[in-house]
Amino acid sequence: MTDGGGQTRHAVTMSRADHARLAPDAAPDAVIAAAFAFLLDREPKDSIVGAFDVSVIGRYFPEFPERLPDYLQNA
Repeated sequence: MTDGGGQTRHAVTMSRADHARLAPDAAPDAVIAAAFAFLLDREPKDSIVGAFDVSVIGRYFPEFPERLPDYLQNA
């Protein structure tokens, strides 16, 4: 991620099962981009861990699966 405050790098994984559950009609890279947009609306980029699986987002933000379609539409 890059913004006026610098750049961060993240390694993100997503299982096929999570892709099918969260957004089966969207490309996997679009789901990951939308997930990042969701996270960035809630915390600074420097607070996002460097490596994680998309499945953990819902543990910290229970509204993630419900809100993801909104972020996919805005991608």
